Amino acid sequence: MIAHKIKKLKKNFNEFGIDGYVVPKNDEFFSEYSQKNRLEKISNFTGSAGYAVILKKKNYLFVDGRYTIQAEIESKKNFKIVNLEKIINCNLFRNITLGIDPKLFTSIQIKNFFEKHNKVKQIKLNLIDGLFNNSLIKTKPFFSLKNQVVGESHLSKLKKISNFLKENKSNYLFISAPENVAWLLNIRGYDNPNSPIPNSRMIVDDKKKIYLIADSNKTKKIINDKKIKKNQVIEPKNFEKFLDKFKKGTVIIDNKTCSIFYENLLKKRFKISKKQDPIYFLKSIKNKKEIRCMIKSHISDGAALTKFLYWIKKVNKKNITEYEAQKKLEKFRKKNKNYLFPSFNTIAGAGKNGAIVHYRATKKNTKKINKSDIFLCDSGGQYKYGTTDVTRTICFSKPKNYIKNIFTRVLKGHIAVVEADLNKYFDGKSIDILARKYLKKIGLNYEHGTGHGVGFFLNVHEGPHSISRLNRVKFREGMIVSNEPGYYKKNKFGIRIENLIYVKKIKNKLSFENLTLVPIEKDLINFKQLSKNEKKYLLNYNLNIYSKISKFLNKNEKKWLTSFI
Repeated sequence: MIAHKIKKLKKNFNEFGIDGYVVPKNDEFFSEYSQKNRLEKISNFTGSAGYAVILKKKNYLFVDGRYTIQAEIESKKNFKIVNLEKIINCNLFRNITLGIDPKLFTSIQIKNFFEKHNKVKQIKLNLIDGLFNNSLIKTKPFFSLKNQVVGESHLSKLKKISNFLKENKSNYLFISAPENVAWLLNIRGYDNPNSPIPNSRMIVDDKKKIYLIADSNKTKKIINDKKIKKNQVIEPKNFEKFLDKFKKGTVIIDNKTCSIFYENLLKKRFKISKKQDPIYFLKSIKNKKEIRCMIKSHISDGAALTKFLYWIKKVNKKNITEYEAQKKLEKFRKKNKNYLFPSFNTIAGAGKNGAIVHYRATKKNTKKINKSDIFLCDSGGQYKYGTTDVTRTICFSKPKNYIKNIFTRVLKGHIAVVEADLNKYFDGKSIDILARKYLKKIGLNYEHGTGHGVGFFLNVHEGPHSISRLNRVKFREGMIVSNEPGYYKKNKFGIRIENLIYVKKIKNKLSFENLTLVPIEKDLINFKQLSKNEKKYLLNYNLNIYSKISKFLNKNEKKWLTSFI
């Protein structure tokens, strides 16, 4: 099937005067999760990041270390798998013309990836769309969030953007990322399978005037809520013509999410200034009401996941599949009336599948969970007042000592992160070193970052902060980040322990505080390897879990939870 589609795609090359075609994971809104996953359609690869380069005689699939095994399995022999880092100034092919859809790439991407050794040709027609029967995507209206949930009015936020423009001597900000439009207007939508994203763009001027570029059928509710006026909504097809009404001046565009297509339109009218959209940083700092709502969502989520862990370890007697396990977890979450949908596709990997960092079981492709398996479950939920993401690794029989020892080292790294002195270790790079310290002592490591930023009832992955080798963004009060060190033994097992944590300020001192309230598998811990402080941390963590979620548990679940204390 895929080989046939690739062959069909290549037949278009001569017509468009190209030697190859580049297919990114992102859609035209640069969303991580999208209803239009062209990369999956042409390669079978389901990971959250990657690029396919399809040439006349060879095909390449660029993915990062999280997805190497997964990409090999899913794409089979149709693609050569290459580390994503090699796409920078790519020299695997030279002196050829690559076709791209200008709506799916930024000018910086193209410059950094391909223009050093090759030519790039913009093709308005997306060549992947022509290969598939694209069913119509139903449109649902955008909706507003109440001020008591978001903690700051959209007018207050607009003032911040206006001040930013004045400070940067610019007239306009073009907001190309829909999650940033969502934050600014305090709206959400249904345009994404895992995030409440309102697919839209926006222009804001230095006098706080706004224009929303979106399907007008989706804007009726937010017009009624007085977030915007009807004459301030621009249909995307009318955008180029509408630009003629603007006074000339300088427009700031985000260099990571403003596509070549929109940059070309804007530079006909304005002087372009490329900077990071200031909203990324502004929305990374959650206010007190947002933090309170996130705490509330994690209490609900912690109860659901604890019930699931008790069920799968103590109640279930069948040899269920990974797919059945994730469906059961979903049922526990759905019992809460404020739960909406998963914040990403659940990763439920047993045994060797746990070593595939972003593995995804499906009804047709799933494995039975055996008693001897180490089972890794990474899942999250979107609630009406928050976003969750948690990973637990569990066992069903006595594990081998070497596995317990590795799990314990991962746990020690996990504890080192949440207990880090943020006055000393103030950015993601320095904290990432702490997370890997105990694994590295025995020559082990993991390929992914230790933590990603998390949105407030928005994307489960957001920047600009993270815990990773290169991130130098300083942690600020109100930032939320995941804490997820791990270890993966190919074809054997995977281990990951993930909590969401937030930056709290007490007496001018910053520290991390756990949001996630789910017990960590004690049967995989070698307690002899833990220090007194680490044991004390675990005790306090489990006491906190019990105090927050025990009222939602039945008698047997409560009794099981007390065994962690």
